[in-house]
Amino acid sequence: MRALNPPDCSLARVELRAALSSAGWPPDVIDDAELAFQELYINAWQHGGCQAPPVLVCLRPAVLRVSVCDDCPDLPSPRISADPYAVSGRGLHLVRALADRVGADSTKSGKVVWFELDFAA
Repeated sequence: MRALNPPDCSLARVELRAALSSAGWPPDVIDDAELAFQELYINAWQHGGCQAPPVLVCLRPAVLRVSVCDDCPDLPSPRISADPYAVSGRGLHLVRALADRVGADSTKSGKVVWFELDFAA
């Protein structure tokens, strides 16, 4: 049985913001990274059945890659809702709009969904 409330990802968001800030990334890109991360994290909980989705952040000088794992083998596909007032179904579209690259890879126990942002000096 899954809890009704999503897991708290605020600490991970704070750490992501701190790492990008100390590396000199622009505030607007940091905001995009936080939002894209939160979307993937909540998707892993909501659709991947993972109570505390594992997260991997790889920060290179010019590229940030954030990966979120879950236990569901089904690779994600963006949904397009016919209802303009729908309260869900836009997360992956949002991540694709914010990130420079987005992808998903199968693993032995599920999948990893990731995004990359380029440093725009």
